[in-house]
Amino acid sequence: MSFVPHERNSSASPIRPGGPGAAVRAESPPAGYWRRWCADAAPPEAPPAGDPATTETVEAEATPQVVPVEQGEPAYRVIIVEDDRSQALFAQGVLKGAGMDAEVVAVASETMAAMDRFQPDLMLMDLHMPGMSGTELTAQIRSNPAHAHIPVVFLTGDTDPERHLEVLDSGADDYLSKPVRPRHLIAAVQNRVRRARALKLQREQEVRRHPATGLLTRNYMLQQLSLAFPQQTLGAVHFVVIEGTSALRDHYGYAALDAILTDAGKLIASVAGDRPASRLNDNTFIVYWPGLPPDRHAVWARQLRDVFIGHALQANGDSLRLRACVGYVDLAHGFRDAGAALAAAEEALRLARAEPTAIAAYRPQADAVSEQAAQLLAQLQDALANERLELAFQPIVSVVGGDQEQYQTLVRLRDAAGLLHTAAEVVPVAERAGLMHEIDRRVMSRALAILGDQLRGSKRARLFVPQAARTLGQDSYGQWLLESLTDLGVEGKLLVVDVRLGDALVHSVLLREFCQRMMTAGVRLCLSQFQTNPEADALLAQLPLSYVRLSPHYAGKIDQQAVHDEMRLVIERAHLLGLQVIGQHVEDPQTAAKLWLSGIDYIQGDLVQSAAGAMDFDFQHALL
Repeated sequence: MSFVPHERNSSASPIRPGGPGAAVRAESPPAGYWRRWCADAAPPEAPPAGDPATTETVEAEATPQVVPVEQGEPAYRVIIVEDDRSQALFAQGVLKGAGMDAEVVAVASETMAAMDRFQPDLMLMDLHMPGMSGTELTAQIRSNPAHAHIPVVFLTGDTDPERHLEVLDSGADDYLSKPVRPRHLIAAVQNRVRRARALKLQREQEVRRHPATGLLTRNYMLQQLSLAFPQQTLGAVHFVVIEGTSALRDHYGYAALDAILTDAGKLIASVAGDRPASRLNDNTFIVYWPGLPPDRHAVWARQLRDVFIGHALQANGDSLRLRACVGYVDLAHGFRDAGAALAAAEEALRLARAEPTAIAAYRPQADAVSEQAAQLLAQLQDALANERLELAFQPIVSVVGGDQEQYQTLVRLRDAAGLLHTAAEVVPVAERAGLMHEIDRRVMSRALAILGDQLRGSKRARLFVPQAARTLGQDSYGQWLLESLTDLGVEGKLLVVDVRLGDALVHSVLLREFCQRMMTAGVRLCLSQFQTNPEADALLAQLPLSYVRLSPHYAGKIDQQAVHDEMRLVIERAHLLGLQVIGQHVEDPQTAAKLWLSGIDYIQGDLVQSAAGAMDFDFQHALL
């Protein structure tokens, strides 16, 4: 690209180090050289001696004005794609002289890498370049989502109108005909960048806020929370849940319920003001107030609750007043990441549902433990420090037969006397000590290593791996799990994350977030210890489950007709939702037979095989 042909002054003396022009770069143009870009400009005449007005005019024309930017706004950033070094540096000098950051790319194929690094506001490029034309490069830029909206301006000496249309059709925003005056170039770049930045800000605002409610979008809210921890220790996070949504849906229908919850979001936005607030799922909202004094946490919770008492909403002509529960957490407790803070707020929400005021604060578990538990905790800490946690495996067998190998993974702790402690003994102690996250990661790492080893053998067993919902809600855990699956080459469908019902009810919001991430990798979810109640039944439909493991309550009391009938209804409901049901703690043939007659899909228990350290059950010849 040649902005304008120019002559080399053979009589000009080169700039030598230490000479009069030592401070000026050799490729920088001399004062007034910009005129050579203007083919229609007559040679400058010397002003009459003693004419200050004429002198000022010439000097004003000779120096391009610096581009003004808003206070605090970064300088405009421009990439110049030009294979002619002298002309590229000349354009760079003009733009830099106008207060912009400009970078030159001499080889068109290196442009995309430069854009990733430099993050330009605008591309200024030649139309004809070796290796790749400007139109080809523009098409490449437009196909990249990260740079698709960056303005592209061509500089061309081609006067053919059809060629100009071809340039615009390729995705370019504008073209400038050469030769071009520096001020014209500066003005064109400045105006394009200003509009592009305004559009970018508008797009970001649209992405950040829901258009109907004005609340922050869920993803943006979670991003902001992630940036706040662990340093944020002053303020509060409040969870607000709208109660009775199942009854509203059954009475008014899905469309009306969605309109009701949209109106509820508007109320939350109105009372939250400029404080970050978002709708996390269908009927749960979050409000984050950094810096809120501790003595104001409960007051703010009442305001969030009472906004629904004081405002009537409409549904199919009916006037409704919604009932809300509010759980909140004081950030002074200290949380290592946003996931831990949200888990605490959700736990407070569970407590609020049992309070007459429908408001509750997060209460950390008591630190006091029995002497026996203290001994077990010391042994658990030693086992974690020395990698001595053990895994046991119990087969999960289909009642109709099949050769798919699948095992429940169970954690065991062997104490100094050689006695094995089950998860039922270890987990409560670990939860009080805040060790569940570490245990879950160790167990999952071992399970993934086993699944990875299967790639080098003939075994392809599916593993059900127990995890605490609070662990799954940790900011980095989901990403770590997905990366581990990829690194080990493990198929996601061979991993089933197993979460207890009670845990899932407390942390349903975090659990749903985790599940949505895992579904893309094919990882499945099992809800264990299931026993029917309205909240548990609603969770079956809310979570993307694949399996439900029944509570031992059903197998233990299957001879009681009421329990048996209740279990059959659970199995039928699960099957209608496309879920497979596992009966556990099956100890005798009579229980297995009744489970089979009730429509169970799998059984697990000592009747099949007790938990053991090896995965050696013969699924192919198993008879129940």
